[in-house]
Amino acid sequence: MFDSVMLAAGVLAFTLLMYVLLDGTDLGVGMLLAFFPETQERHKLIATILPVWDANETWLVLLGGGMLALFPAAYGTLLTGFYPWIIIMLLALIFRAVGIEYRRDASVKVKFLLDRVCITASAIVAFIQGLLAGSIVAGKPLDSVLAVFSPFSVLFGAATIAGYLLLGCCWVHWRTEGQPARQACRLAVPFLALTVLLVIALLLLQQQRLPTIMALPGARLMLAAGTLFALLVPLALRSQVRLLPLVAALLMVTSLIALTLRTVYPWLIPDVLSLQDAAAPEATRAFVLGGTALAIPITLIYNSWAFWVLRGKVS
Repeated sequence: MFDSVMLAAGVLAFTLLMYVLLDGTDLGVGMLLAFFPETQERHKLIATILPVWDANETWLVLLGGGMLALFPAAYGTLLTGFYPWIIIMLLALIFRAVGIEYRRDASVKVKFLLDRVCITASAIVAFIQGLLAGSIVAGKPLDSVLAVFSPFSVLFGAATIAGYLLLGCCWVHWRTEGQPARQACRLAVPFLALTVLLVIALLLLQQQRLPTIMALPGARLMLAAGTLFALLVPLALRSQVRLLPLVAALLMVTSLIALTLRTVYPWLIPDVLSLQDAAAPEATRAFVLGGTALAIPITLIYNSWAFWVLRGKVS
């Protein structure tokens, strides 16, 4: 039987996944500037994301708009609890854009400042995204600005930073030649190890719920897939096919996101709002999903076209 609520939830989940995979990689490259002190190397890193970063952020706009239109009750609840952090995140995204776009024609001194801005802003965005996601997964009450902080949500924020750095390393390894590619390859394994350790720590913090989580249909498969792809990343880094490590890392992150969403389902906000309770009226869902059926393919085509046109190495 057709269930438009599940379809709406699937659309939001897909939009979230695309944002994390695409802009998460860009944020990883932004933070990665801290490990490349040479101005010319930083220029190459920025050049790899300069043509695509703004298109990748389109998925965040679709996610926010989709949440407002399809699940307005959840949007209102989350915005009420998270609005200071969301504002900080959006401001950091603006500063990151300044750091990326104005760097090319700036003086050496200003470039140094813009690089610091890009590094800091990217780290803030990544941490806040993980912090808020961890707060939702842990089912923390949204009754104060500081309610988002808990050992679980802070670790989730740290894991998000590590995961984005891993994606950034694999991206730079694919898109560049010479010293930047070699340095990114060397950094990828430590960031992979850090990501895995933080994910294990998150699971241990949920040890009381862990048997219940692992009993959910598909949960063990998702965890096994994430583990397998994590093991494949260092092997792929030795391959002559530079794209393989990025593919393995993206699939690892996809598996972990799927596991996270599976632990929350059928809730949108655990123990507060279910998907059914948070959903917009059926007529609204039908209208928005009709528009989404056009918006998502167009965005995918644009993203794919941009990546294809700019598929060459940055030298």
